[in-house]
Amino acid sequence: MNELRFDGRSVIVTGAGRGVGRSYALLLASRGARVVVADLGGELDGSGSSPSPADEVVKEIEAAGGEAVACYESVADEAGAASVVRAALDAFGRLDAVVNNAGISDPERFENLSLAQFRRMLDVHYLGTLYVLKAAWPQLRASGSGRVVNTCSEATGGIHEKVTSYGAAKGGVLGLTFSLATEGKRHGILVNGIAPRAATRLSDPSLMAEIFEVSLEDARAMIAPFAPEAVAPVGAFLAHESCGLNGMVLVAGGGQVQRLAIMESPGVTVEGLTMEDVAANIGAVTDMSGAQVLAWL
Repeated sequence: MNELRFDGRSVIVTGAGRGVGRSYALLLASRGARVVVADLGGELDGSGSSPSPADEVVKEIEAAGGEAVACYESVADEAGAASVVRAALDAFGRLDAVVNNAGISDPERFENLSLAQFRRMLDVHYLGTLYVLKAAWPQLRASGSGRVVNTCSEATGGIHEKVTSYGAAKGGVLGLTFSLATEGKRHGILVNGIAPRAATRLSDPSLMAEIFEVSLEDARAMIAPFAPEAVAPVGAFLAHESCGLNGMVLVAGGGQVQRLAIMESPGVTVEGLTMEDVAANIGAVTDMSGAQVLAWL
């Protein structure tokens, strides 16, 4: 198979200063993409800012012969998100793909999380994704083969505790991804999601030890196989113009790639359904052996 390249194409990667985002930016640039390295340079909980993370990635790309520009705006701010898109147009004159990767983490049990913490998580993950795409959509339409890669998460499925704010915000991103996929295809825009499994700041051993209530040693062993660089090929493929997937979420990490999907069981049909009918047939209702993926795409 010929090498998949991005020559002549412009790509935004948010949260590109560190971790998985940095890996996306480096890989895309190595394949010819002109990259906007967008990163506020904030702390894990979303506070603070610094130009250093984005600047360092741009320098790394340029040292390898690639093209990149930095943008330090917050995607959680509507004007800031628009500035990220403007940076692509000012530097490269076009926009062909967006990888929404910016994120924060603030793990805690539901009863201890404030509403302000929930709002902050929604601001960055859900609204940050929405704001960038709202600004980018006309340019992606103009591209004729626009691609969107939204960062989703298995946490939305309730796989462990202490991530109600994070999982809920990522649930919004998941719904946005599926919904936009149905609308974007008429404009040549394909929209997919990626759920990374990667050892980054969001999965720091101390955080994982707290979330899963295991020792620091066990937490380190848990995340050791999941280098951020192993996620990048999956995200880059979804951003490539040859990728024909739409409305799918791929789980990536540690050399594995899987599909995450919402499914429906065959269930039962009962005329004049009553509570007692539900109770009597609950086994058939919840039996997923004949389930099908919810898909209209």
